[in-house]
Amino acid sequence: MAVSISSVCISCGACIDTCPHEALFLGDSQAEVIADKCVECGECIEVCPTDAITLPNGAKSEAVEENKEETVQEEAKTEEKKDTVAKEEEKPKVKLPDSEYQGVWIFIEQRNGKITPVSLELLGEGRKLADKLGVELSGVLLGYKVGHLVDTLYQYGADTVYLIDDPVLEQYRSEAYQVGVVDVVKKYKPEILLFGATVIGRDLASTVATELGTGLTADTTRLDIDMKNRLLEASRPAMGGNIMATILCKEKRPQMASVRPKVFKAIKPVEGRKGKLIEETINLNEEDLKTKVIEVIQEVSDKIRLGDADIIVAGGKGLQDEKGFQLIRDLAKELGAAVGASRDAVEAGWAEHSEQVGQTGTTVAPKLYFAIGISGAVQHTVGMENSEIVVAINRDPNAQIFEKCTYGIVGDAFEIVPKFIEEFKKLAKKSGEVNNG
Repeated sequence: MAVSISSVCISCGACIDTCPHEALFLGDSQAEVIADKCVECGECIEVCPTDAITLPNGAKSEAVEENKEETVQEEAKTEEKKDTVAKEEEKPKVKLPDSEYQGVWIFIEQRNGKITPVSLELLGEGRKLADKLGVELSGVLLGYKVGHLVDTLYQYGADTVYLIDDPVLEQYRSEAYQVGVVDVVKKYKPEILLFGATVIGRDLASTVATELGTGLTADTTRLDIDMKNRLLEASRPAMGGNIMATILCKEKRPQMASVRPKVFKAIKPVEGRKGKLIEETINLNEEDLKTKVIEVIQEVSDKIRLGDADIIVAGGKGLQDEKGFQLIRDLAKELGAAVGASRDAVEAGWAEHSEQVGQTGTTVAPKLYFAIGISGAVQHTVGMENSEIVVAINRDPNAQIFEKCTYGIVGDAFEIVPKFIEEFKKLAKKSGEVNNG
């Protein structure tokens, strides 16, 4: 015996997909049954939209009744689950702030009337975050006679600029700058506020966060948005650089973070782009300040600054000792490059802390980066991963640095680096001969 299929069948194929015994197929005008395979389980009857399938003599099998009972039970369970989920959803997983907190703000650090590169880098990344959230991107600019910088901020992505221009802000003092930033934040309520992790940015961000009673993630290297809960995801290496930790500020606003220089890239400026200027005043006089600036002494050095270098030659513990590390300095001298070092090399006393590249050192993004005798731990690579070209030299073919490099050389640095120096000397000599000729 087998099920019967009447002429009202519309050849939808639902029964064929459902049959667990492959007893049905589509014929020329309707579904057909293979009698030898059909066990009259009734699965096809339940799904037929036109009631074209019946058991012999129109009877309903025990299997059909059992299927119906199971279906009713499953539906009841599903409804129960839905009710449970609905109740869970009623409970807020995250205590979100009032919707009056909106917008992404960047503290615009300027020195002697010039915007620091990290501020322009943050405007580029802030633009992405603001677009993702569907809000405005704003710059907060403090100083004295700095109004000429406003148009530049528009060109680099800012929709609005909050400007406080006052003689009391001519030189950076955390006490004065804190008052200015805190006042505008309280008045306009941004949901995100970012600072560059510079000497000034780190100092100011911590005092502002303390005054506002909100959280601050320091020295972040990655930013993103959790759109479900509208949370800033600020990530940074942790546990000695062995893992990346993503830190959230769930309940307080604004969400604050300081970001390492050279981590992000500034967008290409749009000439003629305009925005909105909001000028505010600071409720502070010079006599109110405890700190007085007597003199500003500029550092003078012939040494190439690590963060500004186009070429960096960096060495690690694979160079064995201070004498081995001298190869790094020799190659850097030949290339007119800055010297970099891993944390191990610095801790061993082969290099100065100012030469350290990485999470606890300087973040760099040169055009050319040599990583020599460096294993490639995340604590180091997070500080140089935005380099345009990376040349790695290491004896260990499995060294992590090879995952980050453009060109990798497996071999002994004590054999390879001297050859590099020799070849670069030849190129320099030929270049000199050409220029003199």
